[in-house]
Amino acid sequence: MTDVRAIHLLSPRLANQIAAGEVVERPSSVAKELLENCLDAGATRIDIDVEQGGVKRLQIRDDGHGIAADQLPLALARHATSKITILEDLEGVASLGFRGEALASISSVSRLTLTSRTVDAEQAWQVEAEGRDMQPRVQPAAHPVGTTVEVCDLFFNTPARRKFLRTEKTEFDHLQDVIKRMALARFDVGFHLRHNGKTILALHPALDDISRARRIGAVCGDAFLEQAMPINVERNGLHLWGWVGLPTFSRSKADMQHFYVNGRVVSDRLVAHAVRQAYRDVMYGGRHPAFVLFLELDPATVDVNVHPTKHEVRFRENRSVHDFLYSSLHRAIADVRPDDKLEPANALHLQPQPVVTGLDAGEFGPQGHIALSNTAPPQPVLQPHTQPASFNKSSFGQAPRQPTQTPANYQAAYQAFAKPLDNLAESAQEEIPPLGFAIAQLKGIYILAENQQGLVLVDMHAAHERVMYERLKLAMANEGLRGQPLLVPETLSLSAREVDCAEQYAQWFTQFGFELQGLGPESIAIRQIPALLKQADAAELVRDVLTDLMDYGSSDRIQAHTNELLATMSCHGAVRANRRLTLIEMNALLRDMEVTERSGQCNHGRPTWTQLGMDELDKLFLRGR
Repeated sequence: MTDVRAIHLLSPRLANQIAAGEVVERPSSVAKELLENCLDAGATRIDIDVEQGGVKRLQIRDDGHGIAADQLPLALARHATSKITILEDLEGVASLGFRGEALASISSVSRLTLTSRTVDAEQAWQVEAEGRDMQPRVQPAAHPVGTTVEVCDLFFNTPARRKFLRTEKTEFDHLQDVIKRMALARFDVGFHLRHNGKTILALHPALDDISRARRIGAVCGDAFLEQAMPINVERNGLHLWGWVGLPTFSRSKADMQHFYVNGRVVSDRLVAHAVRQAYRDVMYGGRHPAFVLFLELDPATVDVNVHPTKHEVRFRENRSVHDFLYSSLHRAIADVRPDDKLEPANALHLQPQPVVTGLDAGEFGPQGHIALSNTAPPQPVLQPHTQPASFNKSSFGQAPRQPTQTPANYQAAYQAFAKPLDNLAESAQEEIPPLGFAIAQLKGIYILAENQQGLVLVDMHAAHERVMYERLKLAMANEGLRGQPLLVPETLSLSAREVDCAEQYAQWFTQFGFELQGLGPESIAIRQIPALLKQADAAELVRDVLTDLMDYGSSDRIQAHTNELLATMSCHGAVRANRRLTLIEMNALLRDMEVTERSGQCNHGRPTWTQLGMDELDKLFLRGR
């Protein structure tokens, strides 16, 4: 007979220590839980005092509404909370904390002291607990309205956990990162951090645009502040706002990606996938975008109770959220033009403004064709056209959208620009395009242009490659993907779930040029694939697409493969190095860049142009010193 050990209840102390393993990983985990309590208590100022990276001592004080004296012992009990009462509260959680385990778990592996006073209390009260006996001791104390939690000697009674902690610097870096993320979530709250008696952060409440810019600069750096664009989109009950870094401001690792759902810091793979898709066309390989984004939606449509530390969430409508994030970011990145990059950083412009897209932005309005001839002046002349866009190497003119200024202004500006040297001051007052006017070509590779800011250097092949690529994508969007039947249909063995997914999205596959036929509960036949992807591995592509559809409710792998082919076509069709261009052709390419989506990067994510301002040029020659 098998020996079965007797079932018994865990002691409260051991149960709390096991729970602490889920909630308390390191000092930064403690800080996160306590900071969430501060914010839920209505704090407007939070002071964090740290010693030895938070292992020796971590004290957090707030000016919130406090805890009544008779409730202090209960605050350290497991599953004790003031934030939810009934099941309906859990289905629409509006507070950051709600599980009622944090203080109990923390006190089970540390020496914890909680001091608090409510606004109507005559004095403050203090409760102490240690991991050994878990018996709270209550006594009177002196304290202003609010709460202070002091956590000392973390993991003093669990040496196995303590030995997994890293160096003091590493632990403090993690803790500081948690505070910075919280500071971005709540601009209306002040955060003050001290480490070993030294002030590290002093973030005052940011109630206007300038102070918000100051806080973003303190957390993300001034470089992000200078190269971030605001985004503000609201649709179908979803509201996305914040700031996204330009593609040129990329990182070697994903260390500057701050995403919040209803004010809660989250790290969600659905969000990461949507952002990665949005930047795919403009991000250099291996690089990561930077952003500070806030998603607001009905709390009842998002489940925050899927992870003990609440880092992950689950959306009721995964597909709609994914598509909303992708389309909003994709459109915002596409709308970046050279004149946007040339605008000086201004804190007053940090407040996110509505992003206008679709018909309101004129995306589907009449298109123009730039005619190039030997007798034309060195600036574009727009003329109506009825023929499809030409993609030969000598054509730069047809652009997806109209320029923001009229060619007449550019023509007058160029005439003033070409005046003798003594009239340059007068020409500077004229209307100059963002990328200026071409003045020379360097080694058959770069175009040198002069604009109001100084010198512009353009990689002519990379720039023309992007212009042609966007035209090809536009033509493909208008004509669609045509299918090509396979001579011998390919049979694909799948799981029952994948076959069900293929049947559910049959119409979706048809729109992209596929024809799939079910052969049984665990197999399908591929009878047709998109003509542009005839060299692709059809079986592998269908498998990958089905995986995406099951995980995210959507897939752009077909579009990605198609875009790769279009990028290859545009690369071969773009002007090559060592080809001499006339001033007319160079200027036409500059005008095309100004109205082409994502023209700041080539198809591989490399920059197509850069600006050298007069201050940078002066430094090279030590002028003004």
